[in-house]
Amino acid sequence: QVQLVESGGGLVQPGGSLRLSCAASRTIFRSYTMGWYRQAPGKERDLVARINTLSETNYADSVKGRFTISRDNGKNTVYLQMSSLKLEDTAVYYCNTAPRDFLSWGQGTQVTVSS
Repeated sequence: QVQLVESGGGLVQPGGSLRLSCAASRTIFRSYTMGWYRQAPGKERDLVARINTLSETNYADSVKGRFTISRDNGKNTVYLQMSSLKLEDTAVYYCNTAPRDFLSWGQGTQVTVSS
């Protein structure tokens, strides 16, 4: 059963912007802290941003000041607004609970930053 669906990735030039979306089930969205993770080729999957049920946020130092995580309760959706994108931001981006205790990973969405 599909519980997490990421979208919004694509090819963007350095310095550009993208907004990623993650649609979750209502029960998951309302009960858990949600996070955005990314995995570059040959690298470990890392948490880059998270937002709890009180809309408190945290960011990895590598994206702080450039990325913004937010949530829409009506749409059961979490977003990642990405700006000032760098080549090193290239990765497959996934959403999941934070920590990722039991949910399977979705397909993710590819973000490629290239000139």
